[in-house]
Amino acid sequence: MITLSPPYFAVVFIGSTIFALQQLSGINAVFYFSSTVFKSFGVPSDLANTCVGIANLSGSILAMILMDKLGRKVLLLGSFSGMAVAMGLQVTGASSYTSGSGALSLSVGGMLLFVLMFALGAGPVPGLLLSEILPGRIRAKAMAVCMAVHWVINFFVGLLFLPLLEQIGPQILYTVFATFCLLAVVFVKRNVIETKGKSLQEIEIALIPPQ
Repeated sequence: MITLSPPYFAVVFIGSTIFALQQLSGINAVFYFSSTVFKSFGVPSDLANTCVGIANLSGSILAMILMDKLGRKVLLLGSFSGMAVAMGLQVTGASSYTSGSGALSLSVGGMLLFVLMFALGAGPVPGLLLSEILPGRIRAKAMAVCMAVHWVINFFVGLLFLPLLEQIGPQILYTVFATFCLLAVVFVKRNVIETKGKSLQEIEIALIPPQ
């Protein structure tokens, strides 16, 4: 099969890993359970959902403006880096050393910053990048593999988030999410090429040199 030859496998691996790291950052756990987390700090669900929606919309608008100016790779690196910082704020907010208004500000602010930074790059870029780096002859099958990885991990993160939150606590769980964000920064820096301003043929040659 053409998808199993080493050059093609490498491209599919890059796409699948980006989607895996996107989900392992904890973004959908944040979307699914943000109202629950906000409620624990006394923030009404309606207000929480509105704030998350505004943060998501703001990041998406910024992404549209910056996508072709800064490039896909830069947005991914900046996005995952910002998400790691945002998770760090939530870790600090969940710490036993922080309480009251300080914990509220760090946890809520960290969560909103996390959503904003996700929408800036880690949310919209992987799908666009995948359509650019996958060669046409394997695109359909490769997209199916990458999206399968995306939804399987999405399912398990959503399934396990609340049990893990209760069992190991928010501080450890958010540290795990922050670690995956940092791993994503390293992976993108080492393995993802910048596709801004390049034709599909140029991208394919860069990723899969002619034999």
